[in-house]
Amino acid sequence: MTCIVGIIDKESKRVIIGGDSAESTNSSISIRKDSKVFENGEFVIGCTSSFRMIQLLRFSFKPPKIISKDIYEYMCTDFISEVRACFRDGGFLRKDSEGSEAGGTFLVAYKNRLFKVEDDFQVAENLNGIDAVGCGADVALGALYSLSQQNIQTEDIALKALETAEFLAIGVCRPFVLIGT
Repeated sequence: MTCIVGIIDKESKRVIIGGDSAESTNSSISIRKDSKVFENGEFVIGCTSSFRMIQLLRFSFKPPKIISKDIYEYMCTDFISEVRACFRDGGFLRKDSEGSEAGGTFLVAYKNRLFKVEDDFQVAENLNGIDAVGCGADVALGALYSLSQQNIQTEDIALKALETAEFLAIGVCRPFVLIGT
């Protein structure tokens, strides 16, 4: 349970990813010291799903070099191939009864682009420059959209979206961490 938000600043094209600090089950919640939002090389990553996944992406995952490819193509191919290998080596990659591999869900910012990686390793990039994942995602997306239509600083929009998710979604709790590219 969590809320991770991402927003591209309309003017500077800077991307902000923010997240909460909760770890929760159906009946309990604890506040984690280790952040769900972090930098890995030139990337900012914000995760939901599993703290083991977060640890692998933060400490074991080595993003491959970007060699003259469109960044979306790179994300769908080289980046995801390396994520899958990292998850496999770290014992996190799961297979269903049909043999399909699954991981977890997270946001990735690279320069002025924002991507969502789903648990089936598909890569999404929304045209509107906002995205969110976790149990507070729907609430946060509404806040991100509404606030982005006003003259408010991007960091403040991300923070208010997280505060809204904390107010309305069980399993979202501060402190909030914001990192920009």
